[in-house]
Amino acid sequence: MVKKADRKTLDVTFTLLGLAVTVILFVAGCIGMYAYNFATSTVRSELVQQKIFFPPAGSPGLSASEFPDLQKYGGQQVDDGIKAKAYANGFIGRHLDKVANGKTYSEVSAESKLDPTNAKLTAQKATLFQGETLRGILLGDGYAYWTFGLIAYYASIVALTGSAVMLLLVILGYRHIRHNKN
Repeated sequence: MVKKADRKTLDVTFTLLGLAVTVILFVAGCIGMYAYNFATSTVRSELVQQKIFFPPAGSPGLSASEFPDLQKYGGQQVDDGIKAKAYANGFIGRHLDKVANGKTYSEVSAESKLDPTNAKLTAQKATLFQGETLRGILLGDGYAYWTFGLIAYYASIVALTGSAVMLLLVILGYRHIRHNKN
């Protein structure tokens, strides 16, 4: 059987631990929200400066038959991670597949080393290098960081919600301690 003095010590200890957890969750939530704002605003700012636009929907550059999944982006600027991924994979990726029958820069570069006077291979190598570089930047610096920002956002919502729940429990614990003074 727990003595009254031991029970009060236990109540105070758990209430103080709850308060510490509340503060930790609140701080984590604030840091997560800062990370979200930093990541998404930085990605948006950098992408907007690049002035990358999808061709108008249905135009020869974005035909509905070749790019059915990109029609919803027609004419829009690439200004977030979702659009960066769509442009990188759906637009640039499909164009790169046509350059050398689906071969990558690495494959064409190896062929070009074996035949350094082949102008077609040299041109394909340059095109694939530029396209794969831009695609990689859009996926890494655009889509990946945007996704990290979204993960930070959802984690911060969970932490802030947990902090609010813990605060309620701390208040209830404090009321319990005051109610059972003796």
